[in-house]
Amino acid sequence: MSPYRTLVRPLLFRADPERVHDATVRAAELAGRSRAACRFVAARRQAPDPRLATEVAGLRFATPLGLGAGFDKSARAVPLLSALGFGHVEIGSVSADPSGGNPKPRLFRLPDERAIVVHYGVPNDGAERVAARLARPRPAAVPLGVNVVSTNRGPEESEPDEAVIGDYVASVRRLQPLADYVCLNLSCPNTRDGQGFFADRARLRALLEQLGETGVERPLFIKVAPFGSAGDLDTFLAAVEPAPFVSGFSVNLPPGTRTDLPGAVSGPPAAAAAERTVAELYGASRGRWAVIGSGGVSTPADAYRMTRLGASLVQLYTALVYEGPGVVGRITAGLAELLARDGFERVGDAVGADA
Repeated sequence: MSPYRTLVRPLLFRADPERVHDATVRAAELAGRSRAACRFVAARRQAPDPRLATEVAGLRFATPLGLGAGFDKSARAVPLLSALGFGHVEIGSVSADPSGGNPKPRLFRLPDERAIVVHYGVPNDGAERVAARLARPRPAAVPLGVNVVSTNRGPEESEPDEAVIGDYVASVRRLQPLADYVCLNLSCPNTRDGQGFFADRARLRALLEQLGETGVERPLFIKVAPFGSAGDLDTFLAAVEPAPFVSGFSVNLPPGTRTDLPGAVSGPPAAAAAERTVAELYGASRGRWAVIGSGGVSTPADAYRMTRLGASLVQLYTALVYEGPGVVGRITAGLAELLARDGFERVGDAVGADA
């Protein structure tokens, strides 16, 4: 048992989940202002196995394991997070304007399921403040993704289609020069516009057309929730097909499945739907698009299974809550061992092996 699980986690779990999360991000933000602290953290981790190195959308990753969006919503702790051993860090979701998100309480633990229920509603500081933070030097740089979403103005605010689409375009225009890749969160389960706005594929086509006219300068991924049917997947890909700048897709949480709590469940309960969606996207992509897999990744076996189903990169978030930062090194080391066991010389050779 790790010290985190036996000593730290029991103390943290006595406090309100959102207060603990905010305090953790704040501590990481303060520590990340010290280059010495970042170097100290980076020096304590093992160098990744060379077989984990991979290239996706023209970007080089030392390992395929990254931190998913949602942990650092406003790019406050990027330097320290980059030193923990992740192959990439994705911040956000970030909207054009600041947002306070949904009313509290909006974060809940499910210890028996090693899961959390998220109903944040994408609170963030807005694209301008996030851009200012990202413009600062980063001592331990790894590829940085910026997850973009439309501003949550509350359930009472109904905006016309062009305003929602314009929100995305404005954020991409402002933030993409400071990112290594951009991810469009088109399926946030906890906001009005995120629950089905882009189910109307005409809106998705309009967004991609405007982005194409504006100019996409970085690899661009689209984050989608699990598809309800094969027809939903087909219409989605038909809308994306004409946009040559789309590099791939990322898997979001399915809409809320609990009746006693609002929000979407992350962690092991989300794994089955996430793995199915990875396999569907990989199979339909025919090598054109890459897939970022997330949902229930907390062990090397989870990451390996997601890889073999078609994920070129994998992400975690909830595992940090239950396992602490040491989980990053354990998963990367274990993933390398699994690749060696099965005779893969590099992780890219295992992508889609079970598809």
